[in-house]
Amino acid sequence: MIVTSFSVRKTRCARYVCAALVASMCWSTPAYTQPVGIPSMGSASSAELSPALERTLGDAIMEQGRRDPTYIADPDVSQYLTRLGRTLASNAPTGVDQPIQVFGVRDSQINAFALPGGYIGINSGLVVTAETESELASVIAHEIGHVAQRHIARGMTQKSQSSGVMMAALAGALLAALSGSGDLAMGVAAFGQAAAVDRQLGFSRQAEQEADRTGFEMMRKAGFDPRGMARMFNHLGNASRLNEGAGGGGYTSTHPLSIQRLSDIENRIREIPAAKHQDSSSFWYIRAKLRVLQAKTTQAQRQATDKLQLDARQKTGVEQSAAWYGLSYAALARGDKVEAARALAEARKLGDNSPEVAGLAVSLALAQGDSKQALALATAAGKRWPDSLGIALVTAEAYQKAGQDREAVAYLDGALGRWSDVPRFHQLKAQSQERLGQQVNARRSMATYYDLTGALPTAVELLQQARNMSKDFYTQSELDVQIRTLRDRIKSDRELLERFRKS
Repeated sequence: MIVTSFSVRKTRCARYVCAALVASMCWSTPAYTQPVGIPSMGSASSAELSPALERTLGDAIMEQGRRDPTYIADPDVSQYLTRLGRTLASNAPTGVDQPIQVFGVRDSQINAFALPGGYIGINSGLVVTAETESELASVIAHEIGHVAQRHIARGMTQKSQSSGVMMAALAGALLAALSGSGDLAMGVAAFGQAAAVDRQLGFSRQAEQEADRTGFEMMRKAGFDPRGMARMFNHLGNASRLNEGAGGGGYTSTHPLSIQRLSDIENRIREIPAAKHQDSSSFWYIRAKLRVLQAKTTQAQRQATDKLQLDARQKTGVEQSAAWYGLSYAALARGDKVEAARALAEARKLGDNSPEVAGLAVSLALAQGDSKQALALATAAGKRWPDSLGIALVTAEAYQKAGQDREAVAYLDGALGRWSDVPRFHQLKAQSQERLGQQVNARRSMATYYDLTGALPTAVELLQQARNMSKDFYTQSELDVQIRTLRDRIKSDRELLERFRKS
């Protein structure tokens, strides 16, 4: 049997690792203190943490973070946010030496953070709060500004006691997770959180302003409305005032706002011609989906539904369609297929030119048990939106539900030619291969899934199982190479993390 999930202990371990990670990289910095300064605004620190080494560390962090329950693996969300980030990064005035990857975090708090290696996390609450796509773009552009100016690398390598504690805690937690020692990982992670509170570390005011200016230029060159940055500053300021004394660290804690920062952006806006940006339809559909996804309690779910119902009555055009889409998504999530179908029909009346709506229609047909209809809808949607990751995934699932595993494997082979780094494709392929009796190939596919999700020891174990099952000399030789390569990776990751733990 193929292993398809981790034990409760490992899942809990991943949650604590990610908590330590976020705490380490996004520490609260009270407004009345001067954040620790970045030693140099030049590139001298790159000698201590090269872009390649930074990326390796970022990969190690994300391998664990992707297993945290707050990580949003939804393909529509991931593809939209990353596309937005890469559009902005391609317009960075100084260039960006890391491939930008933006991911969502299931949290209603307004927050965002940048990690080593070009990874940027965006809380669902920030997307829901943004009233325009330009406002959302302003925060992502600001975070990319930190990446472009190498503020993260400098902050991690500055010679201070607090940064040393941060790196030791983070590296220790990742090392424990890499070796499968859940208890040790939880202990180190908890220490990392305590150190974060005690040894507050943040970007300097100069670095924050530099990221603002870099982000502003990205927005302007990419065709977004730079006024969105000023409006987002106001949203964040209002949220900060409302939450004063409530505890917790929002975006204004990790990125302290100031009159100087706002004035600087407003002055820059006055110096350029007025710009008008047409929000993409995906912005509205993803925003509606995240409003539902972040609602964890019964009360929060009721509030989300009430807001979507209000928008469905009062908004027009794509915004109204997105509200109905959100209501349909929420109904399907709670198992009410009748209400999901009714709301989806309303969404399609107003916005049928959307891969998000088309993908939800396929998911609804699958939930209704109509695999033939689901496959027909998925095939048509795939021809209309061949670049949609969400459509590709539900198409593969539709083939499987229709009992067409051989066709599913062929389809997945084609999809993997475009999206080889998407773990879910490899997992689906493994499931179909197992049902087809292709046990060796199924384990190889599942090993790739675990490789991409950071469970390297489990990937090695599955490859070893496949090697023992195979009687073919050439297949055994290929598997020997894969096993050796993965073991070398585990060794190099450990050496890298040991370096930071001891520095």
